[in-house]
Amino acid sequence: MADQTESGFPSRLILGILMAVLSLVTIAFLSGNVARDLRLLNSASSDNVQWTLSQTEVEFLELEIAIENATRAAVPNLDDLRRDFDIFYSRMTTLQQASIYAPVRAIPEFSYNLKALRGFLDGCVDKIDADDPTLQAALPTLAQEAGKVRSNVRRLSTSGLSYFATESDMRRENVYITLLQMAIGVTLLIVALILFTVYLGYLNRQNVRRRQETIQASKRMNVVTSTALDAVIVCDIDGVILDFNVAAEQMFGYSAQHAIGGQLGELIVPDHHREAHEAGLARMRQGGEKRVVGKGRIKLEAKRASGEVFPVEFAVQSADTAEGEIFVSFLRDISHRVAAEKQLVEARDRALAGEKAKTDFLATMSHEIRTPLNGLLGNLSLLQDSHPSARQSRYIKNMETSGKLLMSHISDVLDITKYDAGKLKLRPVVMNLSSLLQDIVDNQSGAVAAHNTTLTWGWSGPVVEWIYADKERIQHILMNVIGNAVKFTRDGQISVQLEVVGDPNDAPDIQITISDTGIGMDESLQAQIFDDFMTGDSSYDRNVGGTGLGLGIAQRFVKALGGSIEVASEVGKGSTFGIRFPINPVKAATRNRRKTDRRAPAIRGSILLVEDNEINRVVAREMLTAMGHTVRVAHNGKIAVALAQDQRFDLIFMDISMPVMDGRTATRAIRASGGASAGAPIIALTANVMAEERQAFISDGMNAILTKPLSRDAMSDILADHLCSTTQHPSVKLALSDAIDPQHLRELRETLSPDAVRSVLDKFCAEVDEAIDFMQRLPDHSLDQIANKAHRVAGAAATIGAAKLRAGLIAVEVAAKRSDAEAASDAAARLPGIWAETRPLLISE
Repeated sequence: MADQTESGFPSRLILGILMAVLSLVTIAFLSGNVARDLRLLNSASSDNVQWTLSQTEVEFLELEIAIENATRAAVPNLDDLRRDFDIFYSRMTTLQQASIYAPVRAIPEFSYNLKALRGFLDGCVDKIDADDPTLQAALPTLAQEAGKVRSNVRRLSTSGLSYFATESDMRRENVYITLLQMAIGVTLLIVALILFTVYLGYLNRQNVRRRQETIQASKRMNVVTSTALDAVIVCDIDGVILDFNVAAEQMFGYSAQHAIGGQLGELIVPDHHREAHEAGLARMRQGGEKRVVGKGRIKLEAKRASGEVFPVEFAVQSADTAEGEIFVSFLRDISHRVAAEKQLVEARDRALAGEKAKTDFLATMSHEIRTPLNGLLGNLSLLQDSHPSARQSRYIKNMETSGKLLMSHISDVLDITKYDAGKLKLRPVVMNLSSLLQDIVDNQSGAVAAHNTTLTWGWSGPVVEWIYADKERIQHILMNVIGNAVKFTRDGQISVQLEVVGDPNDAPDIQITISDTGIGMDESLQAQIFDDFMTGDSSYDRNVGGTGLGLGIAQRFVKALGGSIEVASEVGKGSTFGIRFPINPVKAATRNRRKTDRRAPAIRGSILLVEDNEINRVVAREMLTAMGHTVRVAHNGKIAVALAQDQRFDLIFMDISMPVMDGRTATRAIRASGGASAGAPIIALTANVMAEERQAFISDGMNAILTKPLSRDAMSDILADHLCSTTQHPSVKLALSDAIDPQHLRELRETLSPDAVRSVLDKFCAEVDEAIDFMQRLPDHSLDQIANKAHRVAGAAATIGAAKLRAGLIAVEVAAKRSDAEAASDAAARLPGIWAETRPLLISE
């Protein structure tokens, strides 16, 4: 406030002085105008001009009298006549040429008469200047001429006098106006001076009051500074301490008396920061950048009188004073906070490590549990084929049901683990929502009938059946929620309503409402229903089973889809679950009506089974042998690579997790080797696979994935896809198992129209032709260009299902990336032969 007062007063004083000066200048200007007008009024020139005009008429009369006298006299006095003529002539010349008469000559009437008189004089000059007899003879003519212009002389004099009379009146009016303006100006000046005097008195009172307020504020500031918990240190541009409050004394261990006048850097700046501190002060003294001033709070280190270095939170502001620029620093000891943060970070790290350990443990244990469980279920499947008795079949069926239930629980735990670890990835596909819901309703029909309950579903509003979404996750969500409603509803109704929220053509949401008339839930249970292991009835004699993971998993999957799930319930009346998530409507999938006949016998082929677990190996081998296939077994990937190099297999089943060499590495090695089985279909065997791993397996060169536990039906489907036989074109189908993967072509035909399939294949053939031509000119291109070209076309070959061609391209890519030009050239040289074998098969499709 003091600064505002001090800065405001000079500006107001300057403004008052300027107003006074302006008023004085105005009055001086008006006074000058009055004096000028008075001088003009008192000037003799005005009277002389008017006298001259009046004298013009007198002199003309004298000239007329002289002419008349000369005419009557017996002996005329011609000299007097010539003198009067010259006088009048001189007067007219003065009126015509003198600058003082210029305003008068601008008057039309004056100018006209002056010209007339001038013409009269010019006409008489010759007669006047002639000899006496001639002049005497011309006297009658002169008298007559003079009579004609007598009226012109009169009008000339009158118009001139009238002009100067008018001009005199105007000057008097100007004097009056100027005097009036000066009077008004003086009056205004007096009023302004009075107001300014009053204002100065007001300002004086304000200054006195503000000075008192400033003194009080300064006292309060001193109290605040001295009692502040943060250290406040004031120093100048040279780092000399000017103020050191009580908190600073307590924080740093110096008294204010000792600190004030000392160097800031020497007292509180640690030795390892001293050089930077001095450099900063020097930079600011030279007008350089202020890197800390006004930048808010920052963390630094400070030094106590004992030499202890400790962390502080530091903020500094600058201010300009009469003595120069000063810096006000605020420092807070944050030693305890830093220690607490360190403890929190350590606790967080321990928690994250524990969470990771838990996740790794669950993943490992689930895999270890799945391995013997896979063997158990596989042996049960084999045992079912050994023609057991009815009682034995019932026991086997019960064991198989229990095993599948246990496998489902393990999958639930894995899904939770993947979601919580952020590894749950969506796998969107084109799907029919109505068909999916009908399948779920059909699946639950048995349990619904057992509970004497009705289960219905339908659309509310516009129907959007075909969407692009993660079918597996949506199926899991609906199975869990609808299954939960079925479990807790007896002798009642369950309804499922689907409604599109928003414009179906502009990223709408789908609202799925599942309502039942079951037992319902109280508010406390509703708040926990989506928690893991929450069953709603945890007693030993509960009427329904379940682990309590279903709704928790459903909630996780809904969130992964970008949606939400809510519940509203009342005990004894039922529950309503609302599921909402965004969808991407698409056109109905165009599917080729040709279906693969799974019952068609597969070719009895040579199969390589790569599996490290003995139980799984035995189960898979027994299944394949029972189907009539010849099976070779490898315990790890390294053995498999060696076998595939020398022997041609029609198909390879490859486990993923194995010692010595895992399945992915073995697959890449087989594809890149160019061996006997480099183009054979390779099927991944895995207990559980995430989306990104599935894509990685395909990128490694695998053709399909078979999930454990192995079942005869799933294995038959895989064999039917890759070892199909037909009576019409056996040679072609045999070639397909090696050169073309029929499953990829089948999926392509089911997704696209026939014309679109043909267009894709034509473009692929053109791309391969260009790539092979490119690679045959190996010296013209760098190995990086060769590798990039091979990689790009190999991706397209994988999409089409050209397995053998893809393997050959991968061999070129691997050799090029290893900078092995010779191997790359050899691999590229094999491509034309592979393409010659593959292209007719694609064209026949």
